[in-house]
Amino acid sequence: MDAQNAARTAGPTDAADAADAVRPVLEAQDIARVLTRIAHEIVERAKGADDVVLLGIPTRGVYLARRLAAKLEDITGAKVPVGSLDITMYRDDLRLKPARAIGRTEIPGDDLDGRLVVLVDDVLFSGRTIRAALDALGDLGRPRAVQLAVLVDRGHRELPIRADYVGKNLPTSLRETVKVQLQEEDGRDAVLLGQRTALAPGQ
Repeated sequence: MDAQNAARTAGPTDAADAADAVRPVLEAQDIARVLTRIAHEIVERAKGADDVVLLGIPTRGVYLARRLAAKLEDITGAKVPVGSLDITMYRDDLRLKPARAIGRTEIPGDDLDGRLVVLVDDVLFSGRTIRAALDALGDLGRPRAVQLAVLVDRGHRELPIRADYVGKNLPTSLRETVKVQLQEEDGRDAVLLGQRTALAPGQ
């Protein structure tokens, strides 16, 4: 009985503590604004968007790529090809983690040769996801150039990779978590910063 009472009294407090530990650093209007800025930066840097192809890294990177494509069309008046690039089989941690579901790779148009490919992801962390994306891309064609756009750069790079377009630089500790929520997947747009309860081995 005492244990049950303790559990009942601890539950709400723990839930409140967990809620207090998570705070939004970007809301829906902030995400829309930074995506508009990134779209303008892509147009400025590429001197248009004629040969630009956007490839989102599943899952949320694909949604962000589609939103960027819409904004680029608003700016330039031309449709920008957008697709997805699954990196599952190119990851360097396949032996360390449980089997993953293979996502979809969709390459718009004929091929990527000679095009400016902009990889799109939600969070840039160690850089290993992007390295896997570059390996996957190398098997699909020979782009003229490859650039990287991310919604959040949280630091802690393990590889010499940096984004060309960043929505928000967010300095974090390794004990913090960054979670991107998008309307298409989560029912809302937000970037949440929280605290890890414990560090898993290798993290």
